[in-house]
Amino acid sequence: MGDHVILEIDWQGARQVRESMPDCVSIFILPPARPELERRLRDRGTDNDEVIAHRLQEARGDMSHWDEFDFVIINDDMDIAVGELEAIFHGEGAANRSSDPELQQKLEKILV
Repeated sequence: MGDHVILEIDWQGARQVRESMPDCVSIFILPPARPELERRLRDRGTDNDEVIAHRLQEARGDMSHWDEFDFVIINDDMDIAVGELEAIFHGEGAANRSSDPELQQKLEKILV
């Protein structure tokens, strides 16, 4: 009791987990902007242009499901994102609730 289990899964998998465990806490992690996501994918140096284009296209659809999650973290700065994740674990992540109006405004700019 008191331990956290972290699953790194896509939104479809998260939906299945929520169906079988309705009390779970779901967290969606987003890049700060689509161009930043592309930069990160290119900087890895593991995929060609075609694969990157496909991943970016899929990401657009995937990111539209953020509102199905309890919390959203915008991964602009790793240290801040980790701090926000820890706050959620400790029940202090109100600013990252997907229902927070300020967060929703930030998300509208990212998902344009």
